[in-house]
Amino acid sequence: MLVFCTESTLCCTFITLDVSPSFFRLLTQHMNFQEELTELLATRTSAPFLFVGSGFSRRYIGLEDWDGLLSKFCITGKPYNFYKSSANQDTPKAARLLSEDYYTTWWNDEQFAEVRALHANSILDKTSPLRIAICDHIRVASNLKNIPLELIKEIEILRNCDVDGIITTNWDLLLESLFPKYRVFVGQKELLFSNPLSVAEIYKIHGCSTRPESLVLTDVDYRDYNERNAYLASKLITIFVENPIVFIGYSLSDPNIRSLIKSIASCIGGENIQKLQNNLIFVDRKEAKDGPTIETAYLQFDETQLPVKLIKTADFSAVYEAISKFQRKLPARVLRFCKERVFELVKNSTTDKKVAVVDFENIDDLSTVEVVFGLGILDKFGEQGYTAITVEDLFEDLVMENKKFDAQKIINVTFQDLSLQTKFIPIYKYLRSVGITSMNEYKSSGLKLDKFIRTSANDFTTSSPFALHRFQGFSGSKFLEVASESEIVSLSPLLSCLTHQELGKYLVENLESISTSKYKYHFRRIMAYFDWLKYGF
Repeated sequence: MLVFCTESTLCCTFITLDVSPSFFRLLTQHMNFQEELTELLATRTSAPFLFVGSGFSRRYIGLEDWDGLLSKFCITGKPYNFYKSSANQDTPKAARLLSEDYYTTWWNDEQFAEVRALHANSILDKTSPLRIAICDHIRVASNLKNIPLELIKEIEILRNCDVDGIITTNWDLLLESLFPKYRVFVGQKELLFSNPLSVAEIYKIHGCSTRPESLVLTDVDYRDYNERNAYLASKLITIFVENPIVFIGYSLSDPNIRSLIKSIASCIGGENIQKLQNNLIFVDRKEAKDGPTIETAYLQFDETQLPVKLIKTADFSAVYEAISKFQRKLPARVLRFCKERVFELVKNSTTDKKVAVVDFENIDDLSTVEVVFGLGILDKFGEQGYTAITVEDLFEDLVMENKKFDAQKIINVTFQDLSLQTKFIPIYKYLRSVGITSMNEYKSSGLKLDKFIRTSANDFTTSSPFALHRFQGFSGSKFLEVASESEIVSLSPLLSCLTHQELGKYLVENLESISTSKYKYHFRRIMAYFDWLKYGF
């Protein structure tokens, strides 16, 4: 029995309800589930890392599973089961067999004429046309607008989580959209030969739809990937030992995950396997009939049995809320910035104008030394700081409007320093800030910045209007939604309907991924075009 009391200024009303014992049992179970989740995820010394699989993309943007995706590209009259059975049910091998037939049709069928004109020079082998087609399909699907209404609450909670980083085998761009400030590493090779800092980073270990050649797609790709698996495991050991790893979109039986965890376990040795205990947490959407639960399951590797936590819940909101309760003094993206600067200081022997060492050699007691990080605007340190501003800083200020630079100092100091380094900079934003709004005013100013002055959209492109045929009738926003990075950097200035508002929105949403794109230097030209489009004269 429950008794509720409702008060007003005149009376107090008592309502009596009969409630079955099962109601209290479910209520108690739910409260225990929430408490256990919080204990598991929010009270750790390190923030969680997410390990995200294909089930995540199916849940939120309806992307097909691997077999479903490949079946969309059976264009030669043969059903997908022909390739799957020919490969003895080996999906990567089926992908290779399909790619060979797709290659022949792609080169000969008139329906691919426009696509061939765009990508003919990008074809590296027989798998390239299928890779390009898959990537085009996935980029269109990678849209937050595709998220079902009933799951938007989950996504909003997730995007506010301050996770240390994300590892994923997915090719789509959903994670970059949710965590736009995180640096992206594409492919196993890029991760192995870079210096990741394990904070505010996304590791796309099976490639990304922005780079067709990076996809781990065929049995040949998997053979190469597996040969380097031990090296990848060695890169991830510290993350797996120090952070809780939350697996979303995978099953415990997923062969890719089992292979990677086995490699990590082998690297740390059987005597240290307990360091992974309770750090591996799998989220399973198959909730039991009597409500969400947290169970202990086991991964078996030869003679080794590794316990993991298994969260069974249909609603992921509780999981994301528990993650979001982890508190740190600095957001992950700020912490990564500080860590990156320290790494650069240790790696480089040259003096950095942003580093000050005060009387260090004359200090006898190092326990009294304090190390101070300063995060702020460079103009607080006078004009000398303006020689240290990079073209990337200027483009970030153009797109994000977050630097609050002194425009006159940018023109007098920074532009002069950059004049020998690059052809494209956001010059018009700063000229307008100091009152120069026309070509006559520029010529009267006496400034010698002609190298950066552009007079038409054609000054920002190296492509031909013929390549625009594919996008005939498209709006600017539709073009940016479906075009590849190579098409955006080559065709944007030719698209007369593309407004600076649309281009600016795209640059804001993709600035972080642009910084690691293989087209990042071409994007300088497009950002300079955006500067001319918005502020030019």
